Amino acid sequence: MSIPSAVIVGVGAEQGLGAALCRLLATKGYHVFIAGRTLAKIDKVAASIKASGGSAEAIETDATDEAAVVRLFEHAFIARDDIAAPDFVVFNAGINRPVGFRDLTSAQFEEFWRICCFGGFLVGREAARHLAPLGRGTVIFTGASASLRGKAGYAQFAAAKAGLRMISQSMAREFGPLGLHVAHTVIDGGIDGERLRLWRPDMDTDGLLNIDAIAESYWHIHRQHPSAWTQELDLRPYKENF
Repeated sequence: MSIPSAVIVGVGAEQGLGAALCRLLATKGYHVFIAGRTLAKIDKVAASIKASGGSAEAIETDATDEAAVVRLFEHAFIARDDIAAPDFVVFNAGINRPVGFRDLTSAQFEEFWRICCFGGFLVGREAARHLAPLGRGTVIFTGASASLRGKAGYAQFAAAKAGLRMISQSMAREFGPLGLHVAHTVIDGGIDGERLRLWRPDMDTDGLLNIDAIAESYWHIHRQHPSAWTQELDLRPYKENF
């Protein structure tokens, strides 16, 4: 009997959202294809899942590299006796740091766009190519407060995240009627993960989003009945102003 599988793109540190999603899915009986740019990091995530009795494999993937994304999905959708074709795909790759608008270079702007938006397009397209013909599955894109509004010093981030949101909406309208659930999450606040803790070690973690709690919300979206699908979900800690 085959087990279900999922593709999680944009996995990094063990204390990050991507890794939390992988661990949760493994506890639900999924084989997880763990995709990220840094092999050492995703290998650690895969090893921890296997050590806990789960099923996972790490696949080094740069989400901005079209050929690499195509290879990832071709590998994930190979017919296997013990692992079913994926029914859950998450695009979680991102980059974020403030840059003053007058200091922002064209190369920096393009870097943000390639990681946060172009990568999402590539993953979304390959997911649709493989899942839409099957008439089932879920694709979730991780967004941010910047998906909805720009902020001083974050023009490059907001432009890219807003573009990703439009990709999710366009896909939802095109593929929803075919049975493919496409959703976008607005992560409105800081994530209590390794990246933010290293950048702001003095930050009050009580005002941050818990990575496991976010992962549970993604799982809820995936399990929704098709008569009541969520296209966009905003998540924020109770202390966050909005």
